Formats: sequence, C-alpha cells, structure tokens
Amino acid sequence: NPIKVPPMQQIPKNLTQIKESNINKINKRPLSEVSRTLKPKWYRCYIEPKQLRALSQRSNLHGLFQALGHLGLWAITGTASYILFTQQLWVGFFVALFLHGTVGVFFGAAEHELCHGNSFKTKWLNEFFLRIFCLLSWKHFHIYKMSHSYHHRFTLHLEADREVVLPYHPTLRFLYLLQLFTINITGGFMSRGIIPTFSKCIEIASDKFDNPMTHWRAELYAEHPEERQKAVNWARFILAFHLFVIVGSYIIGEPILAILISGHLFFGNALHYFVGTPMHIGLQSNVNDFRKCTRTITLDPLSSFLYWRMNWHIEHHMYAAVPCYNLKKLHKVVADDMPKTRSLMGSWKEIREIWKKQLKDPNYAYDTPLPPPREKDSTDPLAAAMGDIVPKFVA
Repeated sequence: NPIKVPPMQQIPKNLTQIKESNINKINKRPLSEVSRTLKPKWYRCYIEPKQLRALSQRSNLHGLFQALGHLGLWAITGTASYILFTQQLWVGFFVALFLHGTVGVFFGAAEHELCHGNSFKTKWLNEFFLRIFCLLSWKHFHIYKMSHSYHHRFTLHLEADREVVLPYHPTLRFLYLLQLFTINITGGFMSRGIIPTFSKCIEIASDKFDNPMTHWRAELYAEHPEERQKAVNWARFILAFHLFVIVGSYIIGEPILAILISGHLFFGNALHYFVGTPMHIGLQSNVNDFRKCTRTITLDPLSSFLYWRMNWHIEHHMYAAVPCYNLKKLHKVVADDMPKTRSLMGSWKEIREIWKKQLKDPNYAYDTPLPPPREKDSTDPLAAAMGDIVPKFVA
C-alpha cells in the first residue's frame, strides 16, 4: 500500500496520532489542482549541462547486464534450492531458499527503476522486463507508477505525496526480525508478507480501491477511471499466473516449484528491510531540498546491485532521469555540494538517535548538515526530468 501505517505497538501513540493528524489536515483538493498550484522550487547541485546529458544516456547493454544479472542470480538460487530439496539436504536447502528470497524481494527495486523507463535505450525492452519482474513479485506497476510520480514531484510534501508519510519508526522487535530472517507472514514496512500481498492483489483485482487504509489508491485514480481498469486487469493477470503455477506444480508432483516461483519473496526479507528503510526515515518534510529529505548511503557492491543502485538516493531524486548504473558517477560529480554520505550502519545509528529524540518531541525531524551554499544550482531543463515515471495523462 502507498501509505504504510504500522501497527500501534510499533509506534508510541503520540507519533501515530501525529501521522494521522497530518494526513487528516490535508486540504482534500483534487490532485490535478494540487499539481497546478504546488510548485516546489527544488535545489539541485550544479552540474555542467554537457555532463548531465552524458550521464542521462540510456544503454541497452547496461540495462541487460542489470536485468539479466538480477534474474540470473534468482535462477541460480532457485535451482540450488530445488536440487538441495530433491536431495533432502535440509540445511543447505533452507540456506539456499533464504538467499533465493533475498534476491527475489529486491525485484521491487527493479520495478522502481523500470517504471522510470531509464534502464534501456529501447523502450520495449524496458516494458518487457518491467512486466517480468512485476509478475514474479506480485507487483502492481500501474498503481506504483502513478503514486511514484507524485512522490518524485512533491517528495515528502504531504498534500501531494503520500507514498512516504512521516514520522515512522522502523521496528527492531524480535518477532518482526524473526519474520524477516525466516518466512514473512504478516508483512510490514519494507518487507513482503504473505497475507498483505495476497489480500492487496485480491482487492485490486476486485476493483476495490476505497479501503480506508488504502485511500491513496482511490485518490490517484479519482480523475482517471479509464486508467484504473488497467490496474485491475494486471492484478487479475497476476492472480491467474500464480494460480496456474501453484496448481500446475501440484499436478506434476513438484509443489516446491510453487514456493520457488510464487512464494520466493516471502523468505529472507532482512537485507531488503535494512537497505531500503533509511532512504527518508527521520528526515524533514515540506522542504525543497532533496538533501534534507533524502539519504544517500554506501553499500557493498552486491547489495547495491540488487537494490538497482538506489542507495544513491539523493542523486536519484535530484536527477531522476539519470539511469541507475550512472548514479555513482553522478555522485562523484556533485559530491562537493552534498551532505556527508552515510554508511548502512551509520544511517541506522542516525535513525535510532532520531527516534530517541522523537520520543521526547514527536515533531522533531533531523536537519541534515549541508556544505556552504553555492552561488548557483542546476537550472538546465533536463535537471527536472524524471524519465517516463509521470504518465502522460497525469497533470
């Protein structure tokens, strides 16, 4: 769901009430009207137009390396899991299954980059792999593309971006961590649970967009009912595909295939949770500087690959038309005008410190220290481009 409101026991009541009151205070104007009147003047680190154009070039070769590499790792871990299962080598099987789920749950990062349309120079390749990754991971790219376009244009401006609603405290409770390291039943922030994944797909396939907990979906399509049917049809296709996989696996006497193909993303959610959580948590809302509302973190090469390089998250928000495989190069170009890059461990330490302060002052948000202001920022028209994430029918 675009709005992630965690269970009450994960967040003290005062923080939960602040989040709910922030949502309730929104002037419920149509999103098309908000788009016309809310115009954040985003600060973007200066980069020479020639450099920006070079970094924004899409490559089929780089796109294939990323997409086929990710699918290849998934196929390898799946094959290893199947062989170990048939040989009844249970310790090895559960290790391989954990790795298989760890690779598969990052298919959501593939959806994100492919929705931007930046990965491939050839458009049909982008659309083809978008559907492959989303089909295997029960992802609804029609809805995500709508929601994420508002997230990029109005990052953490609550009136028009409710994909990320703060404050939020990522839990480290034992029972939740146990799900992340084993099988995820109930789900949660930055993790995929069996129950919410299946129920969400049923809701969308049934054309039910008015659930009080998912009203963001209804708002996205309020002025575009003709587009809503595309999301419904895709959800029905997902259900049909996975029903075919599950039933077919049992018919041929290989139920393990249903787990490896349709259930892989419910195992080994831990790495995705720890890598994906820091991007916005604890930072400032309603500011016009991506350096204040977004984090960039450093990761090991494998984790960064699985995350489709979205650890360079400030750079991605600042120049969303730059393909993921060029974000590290972009970071080097603008590094002098960026805040200190956090490590994964450092970002979690920062989040925990913010959380302690929010217990005393629920309105507190971390004010990221910035380098001295520059005389100019980037005003090149390409700087504000976001790839293909904004649907043509959205205002």
